Amino acid sequence: MLSFSLGVVAHAAPLAGSKPNIILVMTDDQGMGDLSCMGNEVVKTPNIDTFYKKSTRFTDFQVSPTCAPTRAAIMSGRPPFKVGVTHTIFQRERMALDIVTLPQALKTAGYATGIFGKWHLGDGEEYLPGNRGFDEALIHGAGGIGQVNLGDFPPNKTNSYFDSVLLHNKTVVQTKGYCTDLFFHSGLAWIKKQHAAKQPYFAYISLNAPHAPMNVAESYKKRFIEMGYDKGTAGRYGMIENIDDNFGLLMEKLTEWKALENTLVIFMTDNGGTHLSGRLKGKKVKHFNYNMKGGKNSPNEGGTHVPAFWYWKGVLGAGVDIDGLTAHLDLFPTFTELAGAKLPEKMQDLDGRSLVPLLKDPKAAWADRELFVHCGRWNAGKRESAKFVKCAVRTELWRFVNNKELYDISADPGETKDVSASHPEVVSQLRKAYDKWWASALPLMVNEGLPKVKDHPLHQLYEKQKADSGIPEWKPEEL
Repeated sequence: MLSFSLGVVAHAAPLAGSKPNIILVMTDDQGMGDLSCMGNEVVKTPNIDTFYKKSTRFTDFQVSPTCAPTRAAIMSGRPPFKVGVTHTIFQRERMALDIVTLPQALKTAGYATGIFGKWHLGDGEEYLPGNRGFDEALIHGAGGIGQVNLGDFPPNKTNSYFDSVLLHNKTVVQTKGYCTDLFFHSGLAWIKKQHAAKQPYFAYISLNAPHAPMNVAESYKKRFIEMGYDKGTAGRYGMIENIDDNFGLLMEKLTEWKALENTLVIFMTDNGGTHLSGRLKGKKVKHFNYNMKGGKNSPNEGGTHVPAFWYWKGVLGAGVDIDGLTAHLDLFPTFTELAGAKLPEKMQDLDGRSLVPLLKDPKAAWADRELFVHCGRWNAGKRESAKFVKCAVRTELWRFVNNKELYDISADPGETKDVSASHPEVVSQLRKAYDKWWASALPLMVNEGLPKVKDHPLHQLYEKQKADSGIPEWKPEEL
């Protein structure tokens, strides 16, 4: 275990242009309440807990309520609706092709770039990560492994999460083993190569776990079954403990290779948790959700408030909390500033803010802001009628939900008391801000009204390669 000193900010050198390696680990459908360091007394996450203790933590970090939108915001630095991503399916998960992506930007600073796991921003050839700035890619199809009707490879329907068929760069491959193990192992093997070559890199380990179905080895379920939990809860918590074991392996190998020097490691999740209730010894129980309202696909705090733990050996402080309102939009400008990237003159506007000032000084001034949330997922042709359905505006103090409910997040983080009647001026201000944002996003929702896909791109790719040359077995290099 690495030594650390709580509450100490360690760096002195300038951060901008310092070119750290960046490892971003993001899990799928894991909420604030799904970690023991956040207060869950059932699931055990000792490796992430240790990482939490030595990290700088963004305590009010906001994302989108569902998978593809959060990924779009990270890759573009924009709200997902402004890059065409208003859903997770129906071609509305495809990130607009005129976007300069985060990996493309980092490559201007000499970075190698790799993605391992979930892409979910388009499966057509021009949308795939290899054509959006990633040098190395090992991914499944939209929306998750085994969701063949949504675009994933056909064989994964019968054996999801184990021995998956995946896309490795331009080749469809047959893998062996459990998906989370594979994505971490593949990411680590690639990182080891970059480290040996003294090549700065961005490694995006983007897991599909613990997204349903709740599939994991029986050994990970056993403890929860013995406690009396239902199979779904046992599977999900088992998946989280498997993630924790793999995260421990990641940190162990980085330490062993002395690869933590000038390396920023981040752990976060893509949206709020799922499976918020289950059964214990036959009785219905609510699972710990960090005392927040809502989960995935909710406009409430539980849909968008996620963990964000940042570790940078000798640079960021251990056990330091940053309380400013921050978001997924901020990763693009932060990473590109740290890397010294040369952004083109003509590219999308960046709605996010660089977090570098807060990394330098966690108590630095951080102006209030308005973050806009909408769950999307409206039915075809129903966009306008869905304007105020499952939406929110978030500021440092307030959460304004569905154009009517107002919550004082600073005093009532669980959103138990609607105070809209006593603060009409705040309601008026946030309604105007939301209307302005909605109007600005409308012309950029470029994937609306597209026909339903009948023959998914990765299905076509799989069948063609199978007929032409077959599906080779593949495994990552040894660690």
